[in-house]
Amino acid sequence: MKIALIGRGRVATHLGKALLQAGHKVVSVNSRTLAELPQDADAYIIAVKDSALQEVICKVTKGRESSLFLHTAGSMPLSVFDGYTRHGGVLYPMQTFSMEREVDFREIPLFIEASDAESLQQIRTLADGISQHVYELSTADRRYLHLAAVFACNFVNHCYTLAADVLAQKGLPFDVMLPLVDETARKVHELSPKAAQTGPAIRGDQNVMKAQAALLDTPERTIYELLSKSIQEHL
Repeated sequence: MKIALIGRGRVATHLGKALLQAGHKVVSVNSRTLAELPQDADAYIIAVKDSALQEVICKVTKGRESSLFLHTAGSMPLSVFDGYTRHGGVLYPMQTFSMEREVDFREIPLFIEASDAESLQQIRTLADGISQHVYELSTADRRYLHLAAVFACNFVNHCYTLAADVLAQKGLPFDVMLPLVDETARKVHELSPKAAQTGPAIRGDQNVMKAQAALLDTPERTIYELLSKSIQEHL
């Protein structure tokens, strides 16, 4: 397929590489200014931040209403294409991307949705060519998937930041946490997250929890107390 990518960020960069490796022709890579957008692409994939998506759709679909248009956002509905094109769809790669790290796109779960059967088939073919894990998922259900990803990735990563700050106070590098971080991640490949949970909260060790909370300032203390309470409520 001839594909036009709109976006120059992390998702667009890694997706573009995967498409090229799968044998597709990426005929253009545009920023949201859409300076040189071709008219004859088979699919236009929009990978921009959520707040800019509607504006970009409005611009990119003009004169191309019969083409296939996809967005890559986990939290945005399929309905953003309503009134702009008859062939809209979603191609959401559930992964965290960084410019500095390569990923194996074949292992990334892709969640797809389409406005019509013809578009769904095109998206399915495209997705199957770059990932071994493709799932159809509605907008309503994708909201919950994206929410779960925020807990499993973004919030966890912020906890790493808080841990790094605590260590830095005593001149310790975050590297000392890496074996613990790696083993924690490995365990949930074999155990449920609930079964893998350890620490003072699940043991009900109130003395340790009070002493640790006292070492923290607000809002970190509040985060510690809320997370400890949540762990105990999930016993």
